[in-house]
Order: sequence, then C-alpha cells, then structure tokens
Amino acid sequence: MVISEAKPAIPVAGGYLTRKKLLKNLETIGNGAMINALLDSMRASSPTRGGPYDAQDHNSWIVRHPSALTEFEEITSASKGKQIVVFLDYDGTLSPIVNDPDRAFITNEMREAVKNVAENFPTAIVSGRCRTKVYNFVRLSELYYAGSHGMDIKGPSKGHRQTKGNQTVMCQPAREFLPMIDEVYKALVEKVRYIPGSKVEHNKFCLSVHYRCVEEKRWCELADQVKRVVKNYPLLRLSQGRKVFEIRPTIKWDKGNALEFLLESLGYAESDDVFPVYIGDDRTDEDAFKVLRVREQGIGILVSKAPKETNATYSLQEPSEVMHFLKRLVEWNKTKPLIN
Repeated sequence: MVISEAKPAIPVAGGYLTRKKLLKNLETIGNGAMINALLDSMRASSPTRGGPYDAQDHNSWIVRHPSALTEFEEITSASKGKQIVVFLDYDGTLSPIVNDPDRAFITNEMREAVKNVAENFPTAIVSGRCRTKVYNFVRLSELYYAGSHGMDIKGPSKGHRQTKGNQTVMCQPAREFLPMIDEVYKALVEKVRYIPGSKVEHNKFCLSVHYRCVEEKRWCELADQVKRVVKNYPLLRLSQGRKVFEIRPTIKWDKGNALEFLLESLGYAESDDVFPVYIGDDRTDEDAFKVLRVREQGIGILVSKAPKETNATYSLQEPSEVMHFLKRLVEWNKTKPLIN
C-alpha cells in the first residue's frame, strides 16, 4: 500500500495518524507529548490489546457489518449467475496472529478448506509477506499468490477451469527497488539488533520490522532507529500495521491494485459476471475493500473481534470463522442448482 501524506495510515483513538505525523512524532522523540502520541499509535496497532468493552458500540458496528456466516444466504443470493473469485489475506485470516512471524502456521484443517475452495473457485492469497514464504506456509500449488502487498504476483502452473484469461500470471511492478530494499534491510538489521525481541523480515519488495516481542519501554527507541534509516531513502515509505512497521516503495501499488490485476488476468476486467470475495484483517486490506466498493462488485469481509473503521461489507471474528465460511461456500457450490 502506498502511503501518501494526506492519506490515513495509522489507527489511534479518534482517527488515524498520517505518515507525515508519524515521522514528525519520531523526529521529536524527546518531547513527552510526542512520545505519548507515538506510544498510543503503537499500542493501537494491536487490536488484541485489552481495553474497555462497549457493548453498544459493538452491536452498532455489527448492524453495519453483519457476520458473513449469519448473512451467508444473502451473500450467495447476490452471487447468483456470477463467477465467484476468492481473495484471502494470510496472517490473522488463515493463520492466527502469533509472536514469532516465522511460526504463523496454517492448520491442516484450514489448508484443506482452502484447497477445496480453490477446486471450486479461482483463489488467491494476497499478503504483505514474501510470496515464497506464504507459499511455504500454505503449500498449495493451485492458488494464485500475491506477496509483498501485491507487488509480487504469480499464478498456478495449471489454470483454473473457470477462468478466461492468462493463468501463469507474473507481476512485479517494484522490481527496480530490489537493490534498495536489500540495502535498507541490512541497515535495519544492524540498527535494531541491540533491541531484544525486534525482528526485521525481508519480504522481497518490502520490509517489516516487528515489535510484538519488544518491551513497551523500548518501542520509541525502536521507532527512532527505523525512522533514522528510512529518512535516507525518499523513494521508500513508512507505515504501521499490527505491531509492525512496514517499509515499501512509493509506487502506487497496493492490495487493491493486485485484486484488479488478478481479475484482469483471469479475464474478468470488464465483466459484470464476476463476484469477488475478499477476506482480510489488516489495514492494508482496506485498499482491496475500497476497490470492491468502487466497482460495486462482490463483497469485502473484515476479520476482527473489535469494531474498526472499514470499507468491508461483512465481518468474521477470527480465522476459525473464516474456515467455517469457506467450508460453507464449497458446500453451497456443490449443491446449488445449475443455471441454464
């Protein structure tokens, strides 16, 4: 996702911190008020953090973003006569959010559910992770994989019987940034290696600095080190996710662009006969939800236990509900009446 200075990027109480404000906070790290603002934004990046529960707000949010399981018949009715294409985030959607990103394993039951979905519908995993790393987690060759927030896309070697376009798609719009990303990765590893619990992850076309296992008293120090590196590379942008800093190229390419590219590659660019279903839990998935809103096609499903601003239409609470939804989708497809 490309973060512009005028676009909301970081959730905080009452709104979002833009990248400009984030960097300003980091530049004034010695100021007590700024430190507090930065800490608030870093705390807010983890929805699992305990906080006061407002049942009224939650119920109001559910009315606006009802469960995709409860409204399953409404969803399938809207897809009638159209080709469903399934898009899935990985972390927090197919696998739980864990302290060690290298151990975000998918369960065998979830893998089987995704495999069955791919046998019935064209299916893609769209993740901020390195494409090859996600593939090694999932190990299903029949899927489309879009890694690095959609900047590294590859299709299966064998096309899906319900697609009309190019099956072995390959898209790497940020290839020219590879040497720079490698350079920044080495610099970040050197800068944060003294901070216990920190982890720099190389996602090929983007980088992630995880602080889920870092003591809160050292969060500002970590953020300052990250900022010191990134400010030397004006062609890269800094954003914040779920207890992670993301460093990406400035090109206008995000998960929404990846969704549109895949639909075009599958032969559904200008088609009214397609029904994309995008399921994700992260702020970066909002770009894809927004594309579906603009296209007035398909649905976005946000995976979250807590109310949050979203362009998604429906919601699911956790990966176990995602698995249940995928299983129902397959069962429905097998039993639905044929349309002449």
